[in-house]
Amino acid sequence: MDAVTRSDAIGIDPYGFAAAHLSSDALSALSGLRRVLASDIVPAMAEAWETASMPDVVLEKLTALEGMRPPGMDAAEADSTLFSGFRNYVLAQADVSVATLYNAQSGLFRSSILHGGSAEQAAALDPDVRSFALSGAFALTEPDHGSDIAGGLATTARRDGDEWIIDGAKRWIGGAAAADVLVVFARDTADGEVKAFLVSTDAPGVRCDPMNGKIALRPMQNAHVTLQAVRVPESLRLQRVESWRDVARILRVMRSDVAWIATGLQAGALDAALRYVTQREQFGRPIGGFQLVQEKLARMLGNLTASLGLVVQLSAQQDAGHWADENSALAKMQTARLARETVALAREVAGGNGILLEHDIARFFADAEAVYSYEGTHEITSLIVGRALTGESAFI
Repeated sequence: MDAVTRSDAIGIDPYGFAAAHLSSDALSALSGLRRVLASDIVPAMAEAWETASMPDVVLEKLTALEGMRPPGMDAAEADSTLFSGFRNYVLAQADVSVATLYNAQSGLFRSSILHGGSAEQAAALDPDVRSFALSGAFALTEPDHGSDIAGGLATTARRDGDEWIIDGAKRWIGGAAAADVLVVFARDTADGEVKAFLVSTDAPGVRCDPMNGKIALRPMQNAHVTLQAVRVPESLRLQRVESWRDVARILRVMRSDVAWIATGLQAGALDAALRYVTQREQFGRPIGGFQLVQEKLARMLGNLTASLGLVVQLSAQQDAGHWADENSALAKMQTARLARETVALAREVAGGNGILLEHDIARFFADAEAVYSYEGTHEITSLIVGRALTGESAFI
């Protein structure tokens, strides 16, 4: 792979996307992040995956990310979708659960407040969200409603004076058990529209039960959340979420984050596959010298590079002020689909050893299945794109 361009900032980058789009300060920040991930976090992830637990060191290092930003880094670039995307890409190369944990805070939770809260709410809460002083989780999906959540959302909110009473259940809520606050989406019984509330996890009536038995994203803790007559003051209702249209506006931002994660996991799988094929010998020579192995590696690199092109351009458009549901959906749909193929090829070149945690490939192989479905399944994202192409909605 000597002929394929690598950078200290993001690793394999044959078309030089990082250098072309980021400042030297941003590249330095990403390089520092990669070093911390390699030295302190990646060595712990195989055991974390085996035990289905998130090591304390992960959150300790993630909360220190602000300190990894060089003092001279431009604030606008630091807050840009493009820099955030490359950061998710680097995190996902290390481990998808690590990227998902960070994104649950910096993406899902923070985006909900920035795009769903009033200017006053965002200004008051964002500093603590950024520093992890206030941790949160995004509670939208329900036990009986995933892809049909727009019309099927069953959790209710009833106004009672200056308070709201929330009843219902949420499922697959990442990081809920360790969070201070949940962003709970509920249907207003008065007008039938979806509203959003900041609900303390220690409030009376809130219960978070861990979900066990997962075969993907095992270190990432997901919860089943029960809400029984939970009282929330009007001041903790996110003031700019008045309907599903406002929720969709928030989801549009999040899908681009997931597309970056789907791209980063491909880079992690390719790196793991390269390490394996250069060390593993069969028939008296490294298997990296076999034609069939090299063909698979080339396809993996092609998938990765195509995915990088998609997400870089998507984020550049968003930073320029152009946001489109169909563009975010297309990027998520395509990068997640390619990720499935890429991790399967990585598993193939490692043979039976590809399912062992010690070679790293197995983590990416399993986690690609979760990424393929979360934040918009392949089918749902395809229908968003199809609606834009034809002008006809195929949603039931």
